[in-house]
Amino acid sequence: MAGQITTQNPIQDPGSPYFLHPNENPGVVLVSPILDGRNYHSWARAMTMALDTKNKVEFINGSLPKPPLHDPLSSLWSRCNNLVISWLNKSIDPSILPSILWMETAFEIWKDLRERYHQGDMFRISQLLREIYTVRQGNLSIDAY
Repeated sequence: MAGQITTQNPIQDPGSPYFLHPNENPGVVLVSPILDGRNYHSWARAMTMALDTKNKVEFINGSLPKPPLHDPLSSLWSRCNNLVISWLNKSIDPSILPSILWMETAFEIWKDLRERYHQGDMFRISQLLREIYTVRQGNLSIDAY
């Protein structure tokens, strides 16, 4: 037996993206507050961390593409992808949800939301940076300011 490599079933391996813990279900809201369009950056960071702890971040970053239909992992992939989509849907404001509801992969949804809301926050960041750079302490020392 020494030196023999054993292959564990991916649905039984807690390190596999196909592993589902008994407590994982489609009705769970993974992050709070939900995405409302103005909080994309903080929502995306929180969602990425939540999915990473569940070994499901590969479904949103595109590093685990859908296997061909004849592949034995195809049905496992679909099940996990649909679970991640459910988590995303539960974490998005109902006014945004109809625009992504019919997308087939978590990666498509993630990419669409990023393209739509990532730039919107950049304007606010730019505005905040401008405000920071215009702050003056006048004649006061740094300690007094």
